[in-house]
Amino acid sequence: MAVPRTADARAALPPALAEALAGYEEHLRSQRDLSEHTVHGYVADVVWLLDHLVRRGGGQVHDLDLAALRGWLAQGRTRGHSRATTARHAASARSFTAWLRRAGLISEDVGLRLVSPKAHRTLPDVLGTDQARAVVDSTGGAEEPVGLRDAVVLELLYASGIRVSELVGLDVDDVDRGRRLLRVLGKGRKERSVPYGLPAERAIDAWLTRGRPALATSGSGPALLLGLRGRRLDPREARRSVHAAAAAAPGAPDIGPHGLRHSAATHVLEGGADLRSVQELLGHASLATTQIYTHVTVERLRAVHAQAHPRA
Repeated sequence: MAVPRTADARAALPPALAEALAGYEEHLRSQRDLSEHTVHGYVADVVWLLDHLVRRGGGQVHDLDLAALRGWLAQGRTRGHSRATTARHAASARSFTAWLRRAGLISEDVGLRLVSPKAHRTLPDVLGTDQARAVVDSTGGAEEPVGLRDAVVLELLYASGIRVSELVGLDVDDVDRGRRLLRVLGKGRKERSVPYGLPAERAIDAWLTRGRPALATSGSGPALLLGLRGRRLDPREARRSVHAAAAAAPGAPDIGPHGLRHSAATHVLEGGADLRSVQELLGHASLATTQIYTHVTVERLRAVHAQAHPRA
């Protein structure tokens, strides 16, 4: 039997569950001030949790017990969900049950007793410095508007280590060209200032002088980076630009924007930056998230040692 779409599954929920879901969604938007992408992810997970509850015979939020939560996670594992996906689903369920308890819709937060496997933390792909230079320089000499724009995409992603969503969200006024700083709105709408270097400034200057005016329309607004139709650049187009640049750079592996972010963080650490500074640069809420880059540098050191040391 074909699995229904999330929208169809949501529409089929009993009124009491649909009302609770709507209240939870409003809470995520208005009180937690999460991004639309994050809200959509939480809500989609809870839709499938409630769909599972209905299939078990439940029709009210107080029917959501620990057995239902565990059964939902187990169902996902039988469908081949990874440990990371299972951990995310568990986090979504705990967030939902915590809200239900605070809203007075259930008497006990059953999600507190839900245990999920920890996701494997895999080391991110990282370019060597020469490979990163080849990727970023792959648009060198471009004069057409798209090429000038892609040069800014590559330069800023690698120079600043910002996320692709943060990059495409930049407005022209978010670029302090005198001090070479970006005003970035990160996750949870937290604002931070991120520096960039002279090569990125040159790319920005060329784009604003010869590239952006050629693509700008009355609907462009203040967006720094534009697509072919003059609207704010779509993250998917930015990702395609990075993949194309990697393909054009001899010896470079296929990477996307996150690969440039990983590479920037690793290279800054290898250059002597402290972990707290890198945390601020990347906009990580927790230092533990940034610490994965110390593992990357250690693994790179081991690889160099194994290759170069006569007694390795």
